[in-house]
Amino acid sequence: MTEERISPLRARMIEDMRIRGIGEKAQKSHIRAIKDFAQFLGRSPDTATPEELRAYQLHMTDTGVTASTFNVRIVALRFFFGMTCGRDELKRYMQFRTLPRKLPVVFSVEEVSDILMAAPGPGLKYRAALSISYGAGLRAAEVCNLKIGDIDSERMLIHVDQGKGRKDRKVMLSPGLLDLLRDYWREARPEGWLFPGKPKINPLSPRQLNRAFTSAKTMAGIKKAATLHTLRHSFATHLLEANTDVRVIQVLLGHAKLTTTAQYAHVATKTIRGTVSPFEMLAKLQDRTAKGSPG
Repeated sequence: MTEERISPLRARMIEDMRIRGIGEKAQKSHIRAIKDFAQFLGRSPDTATPEELRAYQLHMTDTGVTASTFNVRIVALRFFFGMTCGRDELKRYMQFRTLPRKLPVVFSVEEVSDILMAAPGPGLKYRAALSISYGAGLRAAEVCNLKIGDIDSERMLIHVDQGKGRKDRKVMLSPGLLDLLRDYWREARPEGWLFPGKPKINPLSPRQLNRAFTSAKTMAGIKKAATLHTLRHSFATHLLEANTDVRVIQVLLGHAKLTTTAQYAHVATKTIRGTVSPFEMLAKLQDRTAKGSPG
């Protein structure tokens, strides 16, 4: 098997991405996008004209490329031309596509309980891992990459090391979750990784955790079109319904923008139901007016 030869242009782009601190996964996504554009162009991508950029965007539209993939490729192209090629003026010829706004699916507290109780065995490993996903709002990769030392029982905190965006953060560790983790530790005696995979020198993979979640959801008889990430959505929504400040939830979730966290206000049904409509004030005013009118 021969290694793919890296052109000087791609090597420079990789260096530019490293300078900007772009993660390895995002780097690969950027490279794929530029390769796709180069294939469409039929020559080196740095020689593209504004009309060819426009033609590529029409090509993606006509071939049914999803809005999210379309935008991922535009981000890569803007980086490539702006940073690597020094052709910043080409950015004005690249337009993002508006993504449809969909409200996240959310479980009820009862549904979360049913899923956690149905977590596959043997032992408590998957129940504990899924419980952290809901109980601390962690992403799948963040759960899988936890080490035993990340559980701070004295301060009742969980340390998330290099989460999304390469950012560390602290999240709360509830007493009930700590009890479950202690039971799991006494049973499995993990060393290093809190949830080891196979072999044990590697952590549990997000794919394995996703499979465990799907199995638990099926066993619990829940038909919602939900994924493992729905546990994180439910964590945020249930906190909001308990009147937790949205800015606190933002920090716990590790969101860079408050607008990302604010989406949960749209699905916090208890909060919506409990909000008094201004119509009530109108009704009271009309009632007082009616009582005060001469008979």
